[in-house]
Amino acid sequence: MVAMNIRDMKDIESPGVDGIPPKLLLEIVEQISIPLATVFNLSLEEGIVPLEWKEANIIPLFKKGSRNKSENYRPVSLTSVICKLLERLIKDHLVDFLVKNKLINPSQHGFLKARSCLTNMLCFLEDVTKWVDEGSPVDIIYLDFFKSFDKVPHQRLLLKLKAHGIGNGMINWIEKWLIDRRQRVVVDEEVSNWKSVLSGVPQGSVLGPILFLIYINDLDDDITTKVLKCADDTKVFRKIISDADRQHLQDDLNKLIEWSEKWQMLFNFGKCKCLHTGHGNEDAQCTMGGTVLNTALKEKDLGLTISADMKVSEQCGIAAAKGNQILGLIRRNIVYKEKELIMPLYKTIVRPHLEYCIQAWRPYRKKDIDMLERVRRRATK
Repeated sequence: MVAMNIRDMKDIESPGVDGIPPKLLLEIVEQISIPLATVFNLSLEEGIVPLEWKEANIIPLFKKGSRNKSENYRPVSLTSVICKLLERLIKDHLVDFLVKNKLINPSQHGFLKARSCLTNMLCFLEDVTKWVDEGSPVDIIYLDFFKSFDKVPHQRLLLKLKAHGIGNGMINWIEKWLIDRRQRVVVDEEVSNWKSVLSGVPQGSVLGPILFLIYINDLDDDITTKVLKCADDTKVFRKIISDADRQHLQDDLNKLIEWSEKWQMLFNFGKCKCLHTGHGNEDAQCTMGGTVLNTALKEKDLGLTISADMKVSEQCGIAAAKGNQILGLIRRNIVYKEKELIMPLYKTIVRPHLEYCIQAWRPYRKKDIDMLERVRRRATK
């Protein structure tokens, strides 16, 4: 299993604090697999996690805006490649256990086999478009956790693991893996002082995402409104055909707040949005924690733009604009524009933008189809 996991690694992956890159392990996979398996078994049996496995280099990647503002950088956490090999084995074991025993809520579509952003959006749009076609208005609430992955309290996470039937030995190892973690910021040759990490599931780890899924698994256990999750991206939606339906939705939002306060996973009410689709609910309001949620005419949902009128023209325009932008960069920076060179680039870095989750939002209007087709024709000129 260790050798197989090493061979599955990407040799371009960056090393962690220990400086050991995947490329080195790939070159000595036959010699290193058995010693690593021995170390992994001892770590699990003794419940000991080396300090080097709990350290991370944080690389800030600029997004957009002013370079002088920290919020305009995305932190990339680089952790030990060797530890991630063990994490992958543990993650596979946990996922198999959870799926076999049907412990993961069906509303969750993130980080699971046969589940994805696409399956999430297919389920969502199937329900919403069916209700709207029936003449029912629908309220959609997009929730936003405040620094979700960074705020998971360790002791409460361990309680959740136990409640899901995870064995004491595994829980003990995970606890040792979580505590005494530290990280530092690295920019070029400059390195900051170490800073302790007191909460959250480790960013850049393999095991962190599945632990987060377990932590928020029961978020929607006690509510009747439909919920869909993809990791921490969460939306609740309900058709509203009576005042009772609206009250049920509000009651469920209140229950979600109770859950968030109990488990210390607070919502950022200012970023939670309400989108009304259909007719007859345009002026309705929803509140969370005494805050009236902002009403949106469109919302970015797992990379797709969802409009209140449920039309896909705006999504088509965004996809086409992105495709044309990339094609422009290709043509400006590549001297030889033979079809044999342009088409592989088109298929690799342009077409994914045009076809992302297209099974869920597939355009049907001629003008929308033509808009996307023009991008393809431009690439083949």
